[in-house]
Amino acid sequence: MNLSHLSSASHRTQNMDNKTTEPNDFSTPLLPTSYGAHDVGVDFLEKRHNGASPVPTTLILTTLVAVFGSYVFGSAIGYSSPTQSGIMRDLNLGVAQYSIFGSILTIGAMIGAVVSGRIADYAGRRVAMGFSQIFCILGWLAITFSKTAWWLYVGRLLIGCGIGLLSYAVPVFVAEITPKNLRGAFTAVHQLMICCGMSLTYLVGAFVNWRILALIGIIPCLVQLLSLPFITDSPRWLAKVGRLRESDSALQHLRGKNADVYQEATEIRDYTEAFQKQTEASIIGLFRIQYLKSLIVGVGLMILQQFGGINGIVFYANSIFISAGFSESIGTVAIVAVKIPMTTLGVLLMDKSGRRPLLLVSAVGTCLGCFLAAVSFILQDLHQWKGVSPIMALVGVLVYVGSYSIGMGAIPWVIMSEIFPINVKGSAGSLVTLVSWLCSWIVSYAFNFLMNWSSSGTFFIFSTICGFTVLFVAKLVPETKGRTLEEIQASLSSYSSSKK
Repeated sequence: MNLSHLSSASHRTQNMDNKTTEPNDFSTPLLPTSYGAHDVGVDFLEKRHNGASPVPTTLILTTLVAVFGSYVFGSAIGYSSPTQSGIMRDLNLGVAQYSIFGSILTIGAMIGAVVSGRIADYAGRRVAMGFSQIFCILGWLAITFSKTAWWLYVGRLLIGCGIGLLSYAVPVFVAEITPKNLRGAFTAVHQLMICCGMSLTYLVGAFVNWRILALIGIIPCLVQLLSLPFITDSPRWLAKVGRLRESDSALQHLRGKNADVYQEATEIRDYTEAFQKQTEASIIGLFRIQYLKSLIVGVGLMILQQFGGINGIVFYANSIFISAGFSESIGTVAIVAVKIPMTTLGVLLMDKSGRRPLLLVSAVGTCLGCFLAAVSFILQDLHQWKGVSPIMALVGVLVYVGSYSIGMGAIPWVIMSEIFPINVKGSAGSLVTLVSWLCSWIVSYAFNFLMNWSSSGTFFIFSTICGFTVLFVAKLVPETKGRTLEEIQASLSSYSSSKK
């Protein structure tokens, strides 16, 4: 689609200018309704507040290609758990060596996070995803054919670099290609696919050799890598780098060939041009006043997400289930049985209830779950209610995992992809992603030391942090539902400017 086509559409838009709408109304033009019958699973995504209209197949397929990267992310995280005994036995590794294998993924992810924003800004979101999959494929191959611990470490480090890139590029790409009334749900599919990747890797890993499981890990990498040339890049990134005709064409392709995209294309162009007059911000430049609230919200949510204890609790979950009288396999199944449905529910509610209500419910639930687990450990230490305390620990963990999955797991990444202006998105995204992985490593490393100090005290700390998250969300996190990226970013910039 070219500019002359957009100009011819302007007359229709001008006729609509006299009609007033509420700020949260969906002003995106209706898409054509002649797509035929729809699958029930897609019907939810096709609802709009002004009536039901279909989501273009191109948008669904483009998003699906992107979130294959999220599946790779999940499978990489889930790989070390079911393979531990097999790798340690076949390569004669000790616990310390295997711990390095497990934790070096996070080191690689921090490296990938540092460069993710720059690569995505200069080469494009698609290239960043493709680049990450090359790292992941090389990593899986190194693990598959490894004969010594060093090859395992190299492979795991390469995969970490890949998922560090993916953890930024995927949610940003999906947020930039979707209309405002679908953006939350589509972006939250990133977390759902991470969950599916972890769960299926746990399941398959119980039945196949660790080398075969590593080979299986290459399949989704190849699917995304081979599919990327057939999807369009982000219209907002194309506009940012001055490829305006391609940006207009990509937007038309994503919205449907008969959709009127003049208003959205003009808004993207005007906003991008306004920010292009400002220089690209470095990491230090992000701390200027106009970006301050966006930075506080983005970094704050990531810190609270990780310091709420998710990695430590999932790590310790099997031991809690065993202490409650359940087998380890039942504990794993119980977590998956809670995590996938609750993550799916969060996706379905994202654009109905909004981000803030889901975050508040999620934070309250995680606070309650940690509190129950903390009380159960106190009862165990006091040798009181011996029949009740293990069940209370079990319920606490499941409440925590379910509550985390419905909001705190996905929404910080959704909001991160929405709140930063285009001229700082690369630097800001790198910083936020790096903070997330750094905090993840800190919690994973410190958890056992904290548990040796005091089991109940550890969970009370997590409960307190989750309680603080409720206050943070209530006071600082904006509602981004039903608003364009440009509207969100302008409101945050004006808020910061008003504080001067």
